[in-house]
Amino acid sequence: MTINIGVIGTGAIGREHIRRCSTVLQNARVVALNDINRDNCQQIVNALTPEARIYDNAIDLINDPQVNAVLVTSWGPTHEAFVLACIEAGKAVFCEKPLAVTAQGCMNIVEAEIKAGRQLVQVGFMRPYDSGYRALKAVIDSGEIGEPLMLHCAHRNPEVGDSYTTDMAITDTLIHELDVLRWLLNDDYASVQVIFPRKTRKASSHLRDPQIVLLETTKGARIDVEIFVNCEYGYDIQCEVVGESGVARLPEPVSVQTRSAAKLSTTLLTDWKKRFIDAYDVELQAFINNVISREMTGPSAWDGYAAAVAADACVAAQTSGEIVPVKMADKPAFYR
Repeated sequence: MTINIGVIGTGAIGREHIRRCSTVLQNARVVALNDINRDNCQQIVNALTPEARIYDNAIDLINDPQVNAVLVTSWGPTHEAFVLACIEAGKAVFCEKPLAVTAQGCMNIVEAEIKAGRQLVQVGFMRPYDSGYRALKAVIDSGEIGEPLMLHCAHRNPEVGDSYTTDMAITDTLIHELDVLRWLLNDDYASVQVIFPRKTRKASSHLRDPQIVLLETTKGARIDVEIFVNCEYGYDIQCEVVGESGVARLPEPVSVQTRSAAKLSTTLLTDWKKRFIDAYDVELQAFINNVISREMTGPSAWDGYAAAVAADACVAAQTSGEIVPVKMADKPAFYR
C-alpha cells in the first residue's frame, strides 16, 4: 500500500521530509504541496516530485480526497489551524514542533482529537527514534541501574544568530529535552527553575547564554539541563542517568578515532541535522507505517501539550528566577 502525502510548508525541514518520502522511505509518495511562496513548491516539483499538484490554499490540500495524510512543516503559528483542519477531515497528520505556539492551542488539538474518537496526530519530536536514546531507555526500563534519581544533561550548539533570544533556549532548544526526558522516565514534571551562570562573551548582547534548567518530576527525580548555544566547539548532546545502583550515559555518535600528529582524537559534529538524520528517517517511516495500520504510536498531541506546558513554566522561571510549578490538566484516558 502506498500513502499519498500532502506537505504544507516547503522550507528547509519540509524539503528534507519530501526528499525522504521521495528517495529514502517506503510506501509513501508526495502528491500535493503548499507554501506561501509558490516558487518553492515549483522548485520541488521540478527536482523531486514531478507529479505533485501545487495548492495555493492549504485547506484545499487537506480536503483533497487524493491526499491520505498530511505533513505540516510550515511556520509555527500556522500549525494549530492546519492540524485542526486535518482532524476535521479525518486525516492523519504529522506536525513538526511546535504542535501549537501556546499550551491552550495544544489543548484545543487534544480536545478535537478526542472528539473525533481516533488518534490522528503525531508530533515531530525525533529523539525517541534516535538509536542512542532508545538504547538508554532500554537500560532504564530493564531496572539494571535501579530507579532513576538524577539526570545530568547538556544541549550545546556551536553558535546561534543574532535573532536567537533568551526564551528561544526553551521554546526552540530545550523543547526536545522536555519531550524526550518525559519519555525516558515515563514521568511528568512538577516544577522548574532557571539559573544563569556567568555569560559567555560569544553571545549577542541581548542573549543570556549559557543557562541551566532545573526540573523536578512527579516521582521526585531531579534533572539539570545545561543549555549553551554559543559553545563554539561543536553540536553536543549529553544525557547521564544516575540510578540507585548504577549510571547510564547516552552513547556518543559514531566517529572514527584517529592517532595523528601526536594526538588521539575523534571528530565532533557541528550540524544538528547530521546528529539526528537517522532518527528523522525512522520517525517519518514510523508515521507512514502508522497511517497504513491506522494506529498512531509516535509522540501524541498530548505529548505536544505536555511539552508546551513545561516550556511555558520554564520561560516564566527565566523571568522570575523562582521555582515555578508545572500545572498540567489530568491526562485523558484516551491517551493512556
